[in-house]
Amino acid sequence: MKKNLIIVILILASVTSFSQEIKRIKVTDLAKTIKESKTPLIVNFWATYCVPCLEEIPYFQDLSKQYKDKGVKLLLVSLDMKEAYPSKINSIAKKLKFNPPVYWLDETNADYFCPKVDSKWSGALPSSLLINNATGYRKFFEDQLSRENLEKEIQAMLVNKK
Repeated sequence: MKKNLIIVILILASVTSFSQEIKRIKVTDLAKTIKESKTPLIVNFWATYCVPCLEEIPYFQDLSKQYKDKGVKLLLVSLDMKEAYPSKINSIAKKLKFNPPVYWLDETNADYFCPKVDSKWSGALPSSLLINNATGYRKFFEDQLSRENLEKEIQAMLVNKK
């Protein structure tokens, strides 16, 4: 009996260890977070139905962890439809073991929210914004980034402008 109880506890602990709250945000909140960031920040826009998005997130996580001592932070912002929030987004986040904060952008009008992130963004996925307010670095990518290109951009983001 004790052995079964221990097994159940271990299973529950392993299931909940990858659980996190998927926070609902508006683009104004995201824009404020980006503007006020005191650390190098990567904002990755993705969706559960976007295969290239799901391919790149693991190395976004790896590289943000690798550069954590340099202050690099990663935010994963889901652009899924309302029907996917929170259960489908949470399911993918658990399955792929997402560690950084995961947000769901509660916006439906891309003509409104896209320019608040970047004036050139059409709404295509995956997309990523890399920003370092301390150095003035800001670059937006409307495409899947390779691991090599992402690392190159993280390094560029960390170079101090004088």
